[in-house]
Amino acid sequence: MKTTICSLLLLLCGLSMHAQNLYSRAFGNPNNQAIVFLHGGPGYNCANFEGTTAQALADKGFFVIVYDRRGEGRSSSEGAEFTFKQTFNDLNELYSRYGIQKAMLIGHSFGGIVALLYTKQFPEKVHSIVLAGAPLSLQESFAQIIDRCKKIYQAKNDSTNLNYLSMLEKMDKSTLQYSSFCFAHAMQNGFYSPQKPTEEALKLYQQWREDTTLSQYGSQMTPQAPQGFWQNEHYTTLDLTETVQSLKQMDVSIYGVYGQDDGLYSEAQIEKLKSLIGASHVFYWEQCSHNVFIDQQKKFIDAIGIWGQ
Repeated sequence: MKTTICSLLLLLCGLSMHAQNLYSRAFGNPNNQAIVFLHGGPGYNCANFEGTTAQALADKGFFVIVYDRRGEGRSSSEGAEFTFKQTFNDLNELYSRYGIQKAMLIGHSFGGIVALLYTKQFPEKVHSIVLAGAPLSLQESFAQIIDRCKKIYQAKNDSTNLNYLSMLEKMDKSTLQYSSFCFAHAMQNGFYSPQKPTEEALKLYQQWREDTTLSQYGSQMTPQAPQGFWQNEHYTTLDLTETVQSLKQMDVSIYGVYGQDDGLYSEAQIEKLKSLIGASHVFYWEQCSHNVFIDQQKKFIDAIGIWGQ
């Protein structure tokens, strides 16, 4: 791995760089195995991983790069097209900027979709993929959300929300409105948080909230991104099962980490993933929801340590 003296000093200090109007930050020694974190959304940012987990992975001997996609989070929206093509070009620019030849991609949620599709096009640039609470099919997740919410509302005799679900089930499932309503019900019912968080997770979330420099971005969403990716890439209707199968045939190492309290995924979806990439490559943790790298951080870092060898 090659890097300039100037860049080396910046990276070892964990400073951010803003070339091409993309916010990015690196942690650790650039001579170590590189990890690139791909955040969720579309419309979110890398701040929660940046503030809780990036340095911890760097301390374990990795070179960790985080960034916000163009037009999302702290990256400029100037020229943002919200296409996978532009996203991949930006990723390649990030590789060049930090002197990376090959990296492990940690794809959180929508970032997992980006990781799989990028690797299909540039397999020579990817050491391995870690799907962290990432969907293969968002349509399957929407059906899971509706099914789980229905049981909750029935148990509460909540006729109002049951009527809303009935209307939701009759909507065109390819629309952005359908996906938005599904995610709204998931959030309303706490599907993104563990039911009984560990002491470690509680401390990490508290530290995260106290770091207002980063936590201010925790709830910020840029609405142009989901609209743009939906219009240009129809991302809510993608099924990446065949993509995973083709990558496995190319001997790409793929791993998965999911939380049992993550309401976006059923046990059946996890079993399907195990059948595709191997049961030993998938962890399904208790006391863990969507933010697997916070909810079970020690287990997460231990797993990355093994997979990143």
